[in-house]
Amino acid sequence: MQRHGCAIFGQLAHAGAIHRSTADGTLGVPYAPSQVRSDRLHVISRAMTRSDFNEIIAAYGDTAVRMKQAGLDGVEILASQNCLPAQFLNPRLNRRKDAYGGSLDNRLRFLREIIEAVRDRVGSAIVVGVRISGDEMQAGGTDPEEILEACAILGNEGGLDYLNVIAGGMMRLDSSIHIVPPMAVDHAYLAPLAHAVKQRVPILVFVAGRINQPQQAEEILKAGQADMIGMTRAQIADPELANKAKSGRLDDIRACIACNQACIGHMQMGLGISCIQHPETGREREYETKTPAANPRTVLVAGGGPAGMKAAAVAAERGHRVILCEAGERLGGQALLAQELPGRAEFGGIITNLAREMEHHGVEVRLKTRVERALVEAERADAVVVATGARPWPAEIEGGDEAHVVDAWAVIKGEANVGARVVVADWRCDWIGLGLAEKLARDGCKVTLAVDGYMPGEMLQKYVRDRWIGDIHKLGVEVMPFARLYGADSSTCYLQHVTNGEPIILDEIDTIVTSLGHQSVIDLADELEGWTGEVMMIGDCLAPRTCEEAVLEGLRAGFML
Repeated sequence: MQRHGCAIFGQLAHAGAIHRSTADGTLGVPYAPSQVRSDRLHVISRAMTRSDFNEIIAAYGDTAVRMKQAGLDGVEILASQNCLPAQFLNPRLNRRKDAYGGSLDNRLRFLREIIEAVRDRVGSAIVVGVRISGDEMQAGGTDPEEILEACAILGNEGGLDYLNVIAGGMMRLDSSIHIVPPMAVDHAYLAPLAHAVKQRVPILVFVAGRINQPQQAEEILKAGQADMIGMTRAQIADPELANKAKSGRLDDIRACIACNQACIGHMQMGLGISCIQHPETGREREYETKTPAANPRTVLVAGGGPAGMKAAAVAAERGHRVILCEAGERLGGQALLAQELPGRAEFGGIITNLAREMEHHGVEVRLKTRVERALVEAERADAVVVATGARPWPAEIEGGDEAHVVDAWAVIKGEANVGARVVVADWRCDWIGLGLAEKLARDGCKVTLAVDGYMPGEMLQKYVRDRWIGDIHKLGVEVMPFARLYGADSSTCYLQHVTNGEPIILDEIDTIVTSLGHQSVIDLADELEGWTGEVMMIGDCLAPRTCEEAVLEGLRAGFML
């Protein structure tokens, strides 16, 4: 990294009361200022002794020295998001009666001693900074005014080169979403927190949090709210973001849509990070270099959803002549539906980004054009990529003819007349059920979300899911887990508990909205049986899954052609 003019810092962190498992899967001992309960992780800490203080403070200094010896340019001490130093700042967590508890000055003592130990060990040769949550955004969190006062003290004492302002915490579910904020959170929402700190300190101030475009970063810098901008997911979505900004190619930047699916979602599953829009991230050895095709061919892509768009863009980049046909009036497939739900408009960015990739590489796009075998033969295609997607799974339930049953797509498109009392039957446990419940509740309906699983959004990354569950609760949505749609009549919805088989009966129901998964559309694939050219099936027509698999399979198809 340094060969390319890039500085690299390492973070120094101690989890304190939010420590849980060890390498062998057993529960470790979480050390903290006092014995407290961590609500999110359900662990109880052990109050630190004087010897614990000495050991941990020395460990910060020792680790900083190792980072310096390894050639790093700086170290950043984490006093953010409920890490151990932040726990000392919080009087709810720090109930000590000694020199480390009580007044703000005493509660700040532990962090100041860490800073002193680190600076003493590394000297002035490398940068030393502190990352801190300007607002923990949690019930019982440290008073933001006290955090601001702590920043003013630390920033004026001379031991630090910068403060890195972030938000949220890891001890409670309400604040954990700010660790990696989802798309429902506003862009650049933490800049005012950084600005408040910057007005109180002479050192540099960094800020991050839902900043996904260089234009946003420039606005923060020009307004004097911060001196440097952190952009993590933005550069996972587009590793060339900085180079594109530097060369003025802003329209070519693939903006992060904060879906959290393949980045933090993968990490929390113990998998390598990637991006649903740019699956090359994390797979660079396989897919970053688009080798020109040895024998350029004519490729017909059937379907203008994310799978087809990615396949078309990659195939064209490799030198094939590519025609993408979409039966509808717009590109996007199911992403067009996703962007219509509350707080999900940004998901439509994947359409914009993939359309730009296709345009850049010269894909011919034909809208309102359904691919049939006659068209394949007329275009003399050498290969067909079938990306025809899926349709809603029908509600084949007893009594369904008597009831008012409509599918999710019809509701999202505004094609269904929905009554005042609604049951959303959510088999998929993903964004559709949650989104429908929120939409209908905001429209004034009384909504019951019946989930055929543990919880709504079971298939979603937890920061996305947890915030969404909180949102629908505020809107008065009744959530009923472990509930499978079984039958209906003119005014009753019959559900079945999925673990004990007992009936759940909901009366006075006007409408049942179904989100029961999807059925693959394979008509074209069947029609091409026996055709002599190459046929590839990708995305939901192969098997209904998520946008991540669709785009990845589009990438692979583009490489294989």
